[in-house]
Amino acid sequence: MTIIVTGGTKGIGLAIAERLARPGEALVLGYVADEAAADAAKARLGPTGAVVTTVRADVGEIEGAARLMAKARRVTDGGPLHIVHSAAMIYPTTLLGADPAKFTKAIQVNGLALLYLAQAALPSLGHGASIVLISSAGARTPQANYGALGAGKALAESLVRYLVAELAPRGVRINAVAPGLVETASVTTMLGSEEAAARLFERAARTNPSGRMTQDRDYAAVVEFLLSPAAEFVQGQVIHVNGGAYVPA
Repeated sequence: MTIIVTGGTKGIGLAIAERLARPGEALVLGYVADEAAADAAKARLGPTGAVVTTVRADVGEIEGAARLMAKARRVTDGGPLHIVHSAAMIYPTTLLGADPAKFTKAIQVNGLALLYLAQAALPSLGHGASIVLISSAGARTPQANYGALGAGKALAESLVRYLVAELAPRGVRINAVAPGLVETASVTTMLGSEEAAARLFERAARTNPSGRMTQDRDYAAVVEFLLSPAAEFVQGQVIHVNGGAYVPA
C-alpha cells in the first residue's frame, strides 16, 4: 500500500501521516517550500518503520500534482494507492478586498488541486484505492477573513460529489473529512497573532458540546477508516469531526 499525504510535513497533514505510517509501507509526503519541516517530518516518522519519501511540489499547479504522482509511482510497493489531500493555502482576506491573483491561487490549492491530483493519479487508481479530502466547516459556514480557504474547500467538496460517479465504477472511493478547530500554526496565521489564537482556542473548548477542541487522534482515526476496506461502501461523504461544535442549539 502507498499513501500520499499532501501538506504532509506539518500540522494536520503530519498528524494524519503519523497515524497512517506502517512498517515497510510507502508514505509519500508532499510539501510546497519548507525544506526544514520536511526533514523534521521524515525524522519524526522514521521510528514507525514506514518508507517515507518527501516531495517538493505545488499541487495547486497541474505540473506540481503530476510531479508528486510520478514520484509516488517510483516508490510504490504495488498495493493500493491512497491519497489524502491536506495541503492548504492560508490567505486571510475579505472577499471584496482580496487580491485577485492571490485569491485565484488559493482557490487552486484549496479546491482545484483535488481534481489535478485525481487526474494525475488515475492510471494508478485501482480497485480499493481511496481519496480523502481534508475540508473545513468554513466550506459551509462563512467565517471572517476565511473566504479564500472556505470557498476553495467548498469547491473541493463539490468535486468530491461529482467525482463519485466517475471513480466508484472503478472501485475507487472519494470522501472528505472536516476536522473542527485544531490548534495549528495555520490558525495563528489566519488570526494574525498568538494572543488572538489563544482566545479562540479557549472559547472553542469552553463552548464545544463535547467539552474540548478537536484533537489529532479524532480526525486521523476517521481518515484511517476511510482508507480501510471497512469503508468500501462509503462514497461522496463529508464527515465532520468536531464534537458537535456546529450543531444548532
